[in-house]
Amino acid sequence: MKAFVYTVSQVNRYIKQLLENDVFLSDIFIEAEISNFKAHGSGHFYFTLKDENAAISAVMFKSYAEKIKFMPENGMKVTVYGYISLYEKTGQYQIYVQNMEPAGRGALYMAYEQLKERLEKAGLFGEEHKKPIPKYPKCVAVITSPTGAAVRDIIQISRRRNPSVEIVLRPVLVQGENAAPDIAKAIKEVNEWGGADTVIVGRGGGSIEDLWAFNEEIVARAIFESNIPVISAVGHETDFTIADFIADMRAPTPSAAAELAIPEAKGFKEIIVTSVERLRQGMLKSIRENSLYYERLINMPAFKRFSENVSNSDIYASALYDRLERAMGNSLQRAELTLLPLAEGLERLSPLNIMKKGYSLVYKEDGSLLTNSKDAVKDEVLKIKLSDGEIKARVED
Repeated sequence: MKAFVYTVSQVNRYIKQLLENDVFLSDIFIEAEISNFKAHGSGHFYFTLKDENAAISAVMFKSYAEKIKFMPENGMKVTVYGYISLYEKTGQYQIYVQNMEPAGRGALYMAYEQLKERLEKAGLFGEEHKKPIPKYPKCVAVITSPTGAAVRDIIQISRRRNPSVEIVLRPVLVQGENAAPDIAKAIKEVNEWGGADTVIVGRGGGSIEDLWAFNEEIVARAIFESNIPVISAVGHETDFTIADFIADMRAPTPSAAAELAIPEAKGFKEIIVTSVERLRQGMLKSIRENSLYYERLINMPAFKRFSENVSNSDIYASALYDRLERAMGNSLQRAELTLLPLAEGLERLSPLNIMKKGYSLVYKEDGSLLTNSKDAVKDEVLKIKLSDGEIKARVED
């Protein structure tokens, strides 16, 4: 009888069915330590679960991985839930993880610690980023549930302390899967609106699961990026949320946040009265000092008989002008008397004046002055300059 021959694929498929149909292996919890952890770009987690004596490969697909609140790390002890199956291509069996919890500590607490450490290392908790809360706001935006006790407490305290401060409510979800994106969106919208001086973000008390939206990174980043100062007002006095660390100020309850954000009108009136009185006293002092200065000025000689002084100055200026005019005329006459004999002497010495008496100047062709008859050359053309012009002549002898 000839034996039936199987392919590798058929064998692996058969073993896979055995594993997946096994009651014990198809619904199993395992507690172990994580090693060789890798978060793939596709969103899947690949890792090894091990104890002191053995190890098993594990995979957690994206649809399950994105539901856990913390990030697995090498060396972390966890409890996983899933089923054992075989990867047919390699013949390797592994556990397909559908849920994961940190062993000994809750997943939410682990996620809280991881995000807190990461944001702190990034410097988001630094005091240098904290914005001062305005002392005298005109408008306070409140981001919370419209039906919770938090908004009622804030409105009641605002009316009691200072009714002139406007309270604007931006209603949001404060728990559940959609709460964190809703809160982050509300913070951004209030900043875009720009009408508020202070923002209160919070809710009443509850369990860590109820308050978890205020531990989400999306909310932390929105608070950090807010241009308007933010007061975190999550209703728990002993524990801190991530929002408390990021916010510009932390209030243990929404009621306390209202006390911090809204100044008491009574004290505000006292400040105004004091400021007005200080301003009045300052103005009176300034008026007294300027009055004394004015009196000193008007009693000075220059101001006592001002019009008379102006008239006297005008007469004096006119006299000076007349004196200057006479001095300039005399100076010109003296200069004329000095220059006249000099001009007459120059006139007598002028060659042109001598030439009027019959004298002339004779120039050779090269332009030189002919002063000696021996220098004349026969047939040379000479230029004879007279008092009223010049003529040309030719030398014959």
